Amino acid sequence: MPRSRARRAFGGRSARTGATGALYGPLVADLQDTALALAEWATGFVPDDEDMELARRSLIDTVAVTRAADAHPIEPLAARLGEAGRLATLAHVLDYDDLHLPSTSHIGAVCVPVALAAAGGARAFLAGAGTMARLGAMLGWAHYTRGWHATCTAGAPAAAVTAAVARGLDAEATARAIALALPAAGGLQRAFGTATKSLQVGFAADAGVRAAELAAAGAGSDSAALDQWLGLVGGSPQPVEGRPAVPGGLAIKSYPCCYALQRPIAAAREALGDGPVAAAEVAAIAVRLEEDVLRPLIHARPPTGLEAKFSLEYALAATLLDGRPGFASFEDDAVVRPNAQALVERVQVETFPGGGDLLSGEVEVAIELAIGETRTATVELPPGAPGNPLDAAAIEEKVRDCVGAAAAAELLASDWGSPPRLG
Repeated sequence: MPRSRARRAFGGRSARTGATGALYGPLVADLQDTALALAEWATGFVPDDEDMELARRSLIDTVAVTRAADAHPIEPLAARLGEAGRLATLAHVLDYDDLHLPSTSHIGAVCVPVALAAAGGARAFLAGAGTMARLGAMLGWAHYTRGWHATCTAGAPAAAVTAAVARGLDAEATARAIALALPAAGGLQRAFGTATKSLQVGFAADAGVRAAELAAAGAGSDSAALDQWLGLVGGSPQPVEGRPAVPGGLAIKSYPCCYALQRPIAAAREALGDGPVAAAEVAAIAVRLEEDVLRPLIHARPPTGLEAKFSLEYALAATLLDGRPGFASFEDDAVVRPNAQALVERVQVETFPGGGDLLSGEVEVAIELAIGETRTATVELPPGAPGNPLDAAAIEEKVRDCVGAAAAAELLASDWGSPPRLG
């Protein structure tokens, strides 16, 4: 009898008791089989039209931001990874990829490359995306506040599911693939602002593909290892709900930087009103927000473009100077502009308790001009959030920025039935 079935026959607990149970305590004695529950959901899920539309949006968005990174300096490093890992690294390196807020993870950057590399189609993508959303929710905000990069920790098992469904594996084999991916399910927020941030997303994608290949070849594993791992990294098992494919939806970014910066940029743009201002015109920039929103913004005085993508101070300075921060705003040369550095020093940050995710509360920005005028704006939901989705024109603008006008029309018309080149 397979161990997963034996465990269910014993009421969802491990059969290991006595001295071993006393030694390991709840790490063994209280194990469930969340991996099997996720695998049964993923292999049996039938998407509806709404799920398919989400899959199409994520495909277009992920392909666009991946192609935009074709000439990025990280490409030669990413080429040392497997195909799924290479593409996932490029999908994430510009920090322009979609975000699942309940799990604080970038689902598209993991599951789209794996599904395309494995020729799995929309259903494989949705199976992996749904697994990543559910597993990421089990990890929760406490996992993120410990310093884990949830895109990698939830991403490796999700990549395994994506590849397993693409291969047509059954639930039992898919659950084994999840367990086989767990040794590689790691990633740290301290990497933010370095090449490691996107590379560790590539590691997660490759680990999932490898795990599915091993499961297909008959490699054994204990699927209940997922429950032990959840406890070790601060998560807890939850029931696996059936619909929709991705509970909470996916946010599409409007600016190529950390999701925590989308609201401050939007608020600063709204406060500016008529467009950019000269650095000499600005006396001070005050921003007020809940402290959890600052969690990933670890670089107050960034010297490089990668670090600037995780800097509240620089994002506000770039918005005042550039109007709409784009790729050029986060080049190394742009970050060290004297007028940008001057504005960085004028940013005053006030935080207050609360939170629980990157969109907690509101963000208020006040721009005090040298002439004595103060312009303010408050933003609750940034453009692109599921509750404030981008319209067709804004999505088209983003795709054009990423791939150019000539390729944008073809990409916007593509779908999983005839997927475009990813990178």
